[in-house]
Amino acid sequence: MAQQDVKPTRSELIQLKKKIKLSESGHKLLKMKRDGLILEFFKILNEARNVRTELDAAFAKSTEQINLASAVNGMVAVRSTAFTAKESPEIQLSGHNIMGVVVPKISSTGVRKSLVERGYGIIGTNSYIDETADAYEDLVEKIITAAELETTMKRLLDEIEKTKRRVNALEFKVIPELNATMKFIRFALEEMERENTFRLKRVKARMRD
Repeated sequence: MAQQDVKPTRSELIQLKKKIKLSESGHKLLKMKRDGLILEFFKILNEARNVRTELDAAFAKSTEQINLASAVNGMVAVRSTAFTAKESPEIQLSGHNIMGVVVPKISSTGVRKSLVERGYGIIGTNSYIDETADAYEDLVEKIITAAELETTMKRLLDEIEKTKRRVNALEFKVIPELNATMKFIRFALEEMERENTFRLKRVKARMRD
């Protein structure tokens, strides 16, 4: 707010005081929101780190299992078995609210299957195929969980940055400028009052003469 554009009136001073009070209240609420979001972010970050470790382990295990199954049964047999799957997993995407931020909630059905549901049957396959299927089902579940957590973290981080910019704008620009303008108006009003008092004294002095 440029001071030269402000009318130094008492009504303007009253409005300015209201703006300062509102800005300070907004600043306080935004700081609370920012701090709350940061706490939520770090809570999810710890969970995401654990899931990422589990995901890496699941990927290593599934790779090991498919290599072992391929060595025993042959890659062609493993691929043929994979193509017998009757149904693909289904992903359901919804959202929930964390301090005003809508984050994803990912659920799934049909990832874990029984031997019958897998479609390849028991005859003509062995435990290496079963263990490979188990490992990849576990891997898919870990991928879904990691996707939910990491997307949530990204959205929270974006909101934290946005909130932090608003807090800084209020703290270092808006509120100081409003306070400076209020001081300017008060000074101008005091000067006008002193000038009016001086003029009144001169008028009274002339009247006495």
